Amino acid sequence: MPKTLDGQLTMEKTPSYFVTNEAPKRIHSMAKDIKLIVVVRNPVTRAISDYTQTLSKKPEIPTFEVLAFKNRTLGLIDASWSAIRIGIYALHLENWLQYFPLSQILFVSGERLIVDPAGEMAKVQDFLGLKRVVTEKHFYFNKTKGFPCLKKPEDSSAPRCLGKSKGRTHPRIDPDVIHRLRKFYKPFNMMFYQMTGQDFRWEQEEGGK
Repeated sequence: MPKTLDGQLTMEKTPSYFVTNEAPKRIHSMAKDIKLIVVVRNPVTRAISDYTQTLSKKPEIPTFEVLAFKNRTLGLIDASWSAIRIGIYALHLENWLQYFPLSQILFVSGERLIVDPAGEMAKVQDFLGLKRVVTEKHFYFNKTKGFPCLKKPEDSSAPRCLGKSKGRTHPRIDPDVIHRLRKFYKPFNMMFYQMTGQDFRWEQEEGGK
């Protein structure tokens, strides 16, 4: 990590930390007062997005339906498949709470980050003890991508949008598979809401579809 001067914050982003068993202990031994930010989204959508990303690099992989089940007839979900396992957030959080208090962790809603990026960024800035510099005027919604882009209101430079790997069209997944995945994740989601004290409303979101 680079040296941090007074009045500066050093940030580093690695999504795999949250699901790596050794990470909390190592990070705690390096800087126990560190502030942690975790972006989470509906684990069903997250699993399909994960698969879509892999599919773009390896078009020969089996279908999502084949990979998601240990036994399709019995409806047994294969929780050892990383695309599924990563979305069991309660399991990973349990590991982190052995080393860090909840007050040092901010959970950002991936869904709200798309529909209200300024609102979620306000929470991030408050959590880090920063002035609310990034506001509504710094975002515009890119309809092609389906994501907000970041812009600098003070100059005319091109807005910064997410790269090619984001916003890919998801393959069509059998609705029965999605239903079974929702049932699989529901108890873990409830546990996660309880642990964080936040309701991410993933069940309501699904019920409305």
